[in-house]
Amino acid sequence: MKILVINAGSSSLKYQVFDMDHETVLCKGGCERIGIPDSFMTHKHADGRKKEYKQDMKDHGDAIRLVFQALTDPEIGVVKHMDEIGAVGHRVLHGGEKFTASTIVNEAVKEGIREVIPLGPLHNPANLKGIEACEQAMPGVPQVAVFDTAFHQTMPRRAYMYALPYEYYTKYMVRRYGFHGSSHRYVSAEAARLCGREGDPEFKVVTCHLGNGSSFAAVKGGKCVDTSMGITPLEGIPMGTRSGSIDPAILEYVMDKTGMDIHEMTNVLNKKSGMLGLSGVSSDFRDLEKGMEEGDDRCAMARGVFVYQGRKLIASYAAAMGGVDCVVFTAGVGENDGDVRQRMVEGLEFMGISIDPERNNVRGKVAELSPEGARVKVLMIPTNEELVIARDTLALVTASQK
Repeated sequence: MKILVINAGSSSLKYQVFDMDHETVLCKGGCERIGIPDSFMTHKHADGRKKEYKQDMKDHGDAIRLVFQALTDPEIGVVKHMDEIGAVGHRVLHGGEKFTASTIVNEAVKEGIREVIPLGPLHNPANLKGIEACEQAMPGVPQVAVFDTAFHQTMPRRAYMYALPYEYYTKYMVRRYGFHGSSHRYVSAEAARLCGREGDPEFKVVTCHLGNGSSFAAVKGGKCVDTSMGITPLEGIPMGTRSGSIDPAILEYVMDKTGMDIHEMTNVLNKKSGMLGLSGVSSDFRDLEKGMEEGDDRCAMARGVFVYQGRKLIASYAAAMGGVDCVVFTAGVGENDGDVRQRMVEGLEFMGISIDPERNNVRGKVAELSPEGARVKVLMIPTNEELVIARDTLALVTASQK
């Protein structure tokens, strides 16, 4: 079966087409500036060929239709007719407590996605637009929603509850949800496979998804027991432009000093903080590394804060699980920045966690980074969230047709 995977943002839409007989990517691409002048789409065939479509896209419906045009393009397409696509899998940011697993989309599911829009106001409306655009353009083709938050729904109450008045939870859904669920799920399962511990309920792994957005998860026996992001992706470790966890009293203090309102303050926390705020240079870790090498103390400080906070999370999640068998690094920074990986585990040797510098000289491919015979394996596993979405879509559609 060929499956189309859609990841719709507020003004963008990314896609991939998988041949699930071999789990291979046939093509991928993305629409940019949807609803904004000068919108365009880039389409890349698996054989390396590439084509750009410059066309106005007033909404996600236009974007979907342009994607279909590319997929059936005689020059660079991957299907002759759209009826060759057996199903569509959609990434949906927030599922609240309603969705604990991926599900085939129906009216009740769409209503459920609408209900948690207050928890994901920027992403859920766009995700819903992508679903509805595909329904309109591909009537009768199964649509599947895969939720970023679903993997973390196995957390116990002690991990997801905030120490706030309880009615904030019952009335307003205030609790820890966590994100990057498809990534944490994929790499933790791969780690179990690579360690020969598939199905072992006692296999304990800390997964470190490090990128412009970063999150950690404690996964025991394939189930998430804790994660660092909260009701939004703002909580946890400092990120590219996000502050991560801070004393909430800072907000009132800075707002009083500057005259900012809560919306302006939240914008600062999300878009002007983190590595960008600390360094004053960039949110890109490559720029920070270059600045550090050139003697920029603030770039060095920013990277130092990042690795220190990550080190504490690895240790605390080992404590939460009563031990750790494996630490996994993944995502853009985790897969490509050996210095961050090395420094993030420094000082954890007492727990049996360390990295061999020679083995750490690797980018973008599965690798064991820990020394030979280490008590705790340290792995680098490239994430593949789109494949998780495609697999869930195939499984649900196949089961529904029996």
